[in-house]
Amino acid sequence: MADAPRFNGRISDWILHKDNQIIAFNKPAGLPVQPDKTGDPSLLGLGAAYIRHDLYLIHRLDRPVSGVVLLAQKPSAQTSLTRQLKEGRVEKHYLAIVGERPKEDEGTLVHYLRNAPGNRSMVNDNPSPGSKTAELHYRYLGSSDRYHLLAIQLKTGRKHQIRCQLAAIGSPVRGDTKYGFKRGNPDGEIDLHSHRIVYDHPISGERTAHEAPLPEGPTWEAFKALL
Repeated sequence: MADAPRFNGRISDWILHKDNQIIAFNKPAGLPVQPDKTGDPSLLGLGAAYIRHDLYLIHRLDRPVSGVVLLAQKPSAQTSLTRQLKEGRVEKHYLAIVGERPKEDEGTLVHYLRNAPGNRSMVNDNPSPGSKTAELHYRYLGSSDRYHLLAIQLKTGRKHQIRCQLAAIGSPVRGDTKYGFKRGNPDGEIDLHSHRIVYDHPISGERTAHEAPLPEGPTWEAFKALL
């Protein structure tokens, strides 16, 4: 059996915010949010061991994606944030590095996604049986010598949504061979980062934002001046 993945730093270094309701983590790419069939450590399990009590899932990031993840410290906080997600009151902002610049520098993408074999999502321009509407807004921020940076705001939260919608317009995420990028990254990560999340605090009701710094590495370093 392969060794479990190793990550830089301690879990305490990943904490962006902590109060008695919510913990916001900067999840490393390669770490699953919740336990999966690999049996590898998960953010949910590591976080619970660090806090020394159960934590409660609010939303997920794909394993190869980095950035902000919210976990609830209490079931009531989980209920509040889950409701906000369903009502569209949680803002989720991502950054994506792509190899091909979109034809338009800004736009709203609307597709219809359904599950496909191989742990994939299939994208269509028109509704089909079992499909769900997927909507996001993207904006071109700038380019390095080889790649392009996009800012993305999700309007819906579907499985692999950003990955397959960007691929559908000819701009797959760097390293994402599952959705058409030609080469994988050496560590299996993809260059998609959950950069900022905004929600109403479950107790105070105050509009609250958490932002995760960019991942390390020369590809991301080339774009830091744009943010």
